[in-house]
Amino acid sequence: MKGYLVAIFLSAVFLYYVLHCILWGTNVYWVPPLEMQQRNKIQSCLSKPAFASLLRMNNGPVLGHEEEVGRRTTFRLFYPESVFSDPSHTDPNTTAVLIAFKPHDLRWLLELLTGGKINTNGFWKKPALNLIYKPYQIRILDPFIIRMAAYELLHFPKTFPKNQKPKHPTTGIIAITLAFHICHEVHLAGFKYNFSDLKSPLHYYGNATMSLMNESAYHNVSAEQLFLKDIMEKNFVVNLTED
Repeated sequence: MKGYLVAIFLSAVFLYYVLHCILWGTNVYWVPPLEMQQRNKIQSCLSKPAFASLLRMNNGPVLGHEEEVGRRTTFRLFYPESVFSDPSHTDPNTTAVLIAFKPHDLRWLLELLTGGKINTNGFWKKPALNLIYKPYQIRILDPFIIRMAAYELLHFPKTFPKNQKPKHPTTGIIAITLAFHICHEVHLAGFKYNFSDLKSPLHYYGNATMSLMNESAYHNVSAEQLFLKDIMEKNFVVNLTED
């Protein structure tokens, strides 16, 4: 048990070091996303035809969708309610990055890695009861990235009235925020909200429709739409999604 605790702690420290000391301190190409200007002659982190790094989110599958989404995953961002548990999706070359929205999320990871009894209270739906990733593949996202997405990019208030549920950035917005810090250039694929047809698919997989996102009390989709529109118009990202 102590070994797992040490591994989790060292992984978190390593990710913090990478983000704060290496990427932000020595990467001369990084600039704050709101001041980023389009660059034409720098090597793209996500350049075609073979992207250098691929960030995927939650349980978006590769298996069975290789022609549409490719085969490789560099980082997969997830939270307890969204992570894969089916071993058919195992990928030993993926780094799985936990987005911890609440203390329960860290406790859940600790209980999984130490083989303890999983406490499923405090989650909006039942979290995964097993992981397909090995401990060495798991990292914990620096909370700074989540705070930047919420307060600086989406301009959420830091406190909400008692009669409102606190709003959180979607995993997609958090992934974009992380990409702004680790990539020279960011390409977006398959990320848009089409509320002109609430029956249209929410993802490239599954049966969820846009109506599900439209009804979500935990996200501010209007703020995310404005943010996406802004970064596309200013050429902060390259949009690969067809209109």
